[in-house]
Amino acid sequence: MRKLMVTTFVSLDGVMQGPGGADEDRDGGFEHGGWSVPHFGPDLIERMTTVVRRADALLLGRRTYDIFAATWPLAEADDPIGSKMNGVRKYVASRTLDTVSWQNSTLLTGDVAEAVRALKQDGGGDGDGDGGGGGEIQVHGSGDLIQTLIEHDLVDEFHVVVFPVLIGSGKRLFGRGTVPAGLKLLNTASSDSGVVISTYARAGELGYGAMGPETGNW
Repeated sequence: MRKLMVTTFVSLDGVMQGPGGADEDRDGGFEHGGWSVPHFGPDLIERMTTVVRRADALLLGRRTYDIFAATWPLAEADDPIGSKMNGVRKYVASRTLDTVSWQNSTLLTGDVAEAVRALKQDGGGDGDGDGGGGGEIQVHGSGDLIQTLIEHDLVDEFHVVVFPVLIGSGKRLFGRGTVPAGLKLLNTASSDSGVVISTYARAGELGYGAMGPETGNW
């Protein structure tokens, strides 16, 4: 079974909406688009390149697909992220699209949760988009889709890139689809600009306890 990994840019207060540009996502009157851009430097770009390059497939919601399909085909052939984005197999979850034209893209049909569960079980590809071998399915952006994936317990790892900003309102990574669960920190690092990059894996059910001197947990 392939691993499904969500990689997301979030503010310190958990907002993931519109990190890459002013007009990326103005739903709800959002006015803070592009908030992540001032914190990008060579070291963070290198880290994100490493993550993207290990993807065997991408799973995208409609809005993120539209943004990526309009921009990544313009990348130079030797762009390390662009070449991967263009070449890798892409699966698109949408209720409004009838076709997808970006190379190596497939439109998922039927129930999204069932379709993603089947993708995880199908053995996967070898990272070059041809469908052979095994590997990692990555979700980038796609805030609405992520809520569905979390709700149906389909996410194996969260790669959370936390930027040192507070936004106050907007779409959040852990929103309506969130259910109680335990997580295990696999690794963490920080960039020169203060961005904290952490990867968490599922770790069973949420645990409970009591804190205080009488319990020994103090």
